[in-house]
Amino acid sequence: MTTERSNDRRKAGTGHRDSPVTRAAVLSAALSIVDRDGVDGLSMRRLAEAVGRDPMVIYRHVPNKAAVLDGVAEVVFAELTVDAAASDWVAEMRRVAREFRRVSLAHPRVVPLLVTRPLATPLGQRPPAVVRPLEDMLALLTRAGYTEADALHIYRALFGFLYGHVLNELQEIVERPEETDDLLRLGLYRLPIGEFPLVRGLASVLAVYDGAVELERGLDILLAGLAATLPGPDLATPPGPGEATLPGPDDAPATR
Repeated sequence: MTTERSNDRRKAGTGHRDSPVTRAAVLSAALSIVDRDGVDGLSMRRLAEAVGRDPMVIYRHVPNKAAVLDGVAEVVFAELTVDAAASDWVAEMRRVAREFRRVSLAHPRVVPLLVTRPLATPLGQRPPAVVRPLEDMLALLTRAGYTEADALHIYRALFGFLYGHVLNELQEIVERPEETDDLLRLGLYRLPIGEFPLVRGLASVLAVYDGAVELERGLDILLAGLAATLPGPDLATPPGPGEATLPGPDDAPATR
């Protein structure tokens, strides 16, 4: 078995030797490994085998594993775009949120890197692809009438919500998908009845978790709250299909 696996690796590596080794090729191979086997499955040796080169060739493009992980996050972030010239900032934020969710679900094993790797690097040292959504979101919101400081606050609120949402959605694991009883499907039968009565009681609700619906519900709450508490542009534009009307500062309910 070991001999066959080694032969397979040599054949796989040989197939890449005619292709030039670039940083983009190395990071693409790393992303494939993480997508398939997770972060723990990535090593410089496995990466070299995937590219079909000696490990020393890999080190010419990425100095260490930490740089590879930063690069993988960079590659995925590059799939996310913000239209800084969009005329409707609310609709654009919704589109960005939906796109972030799509990218995250396409690379679920990379999501922890999207959340943590940028935090491990000072803002000015992060790759352009990681900083670009921030710059474009600030441009979008300041064009819409928000101050730069408030635009940054909105960006942080949006992406803080998105990071939490995708992590929460990805952890909604069904233990026994073929089981019809919700308590058994989710493994909630393992929780002591006396200690977790509310969680167990929500079995039917938890079992029908819909990430797309939860995203829209969360965006409704987030965007309405931002519009109500931050002075900014006129939101008289009617919302699109499925988009809640956002109240302005003067529309807040009177306190009792």
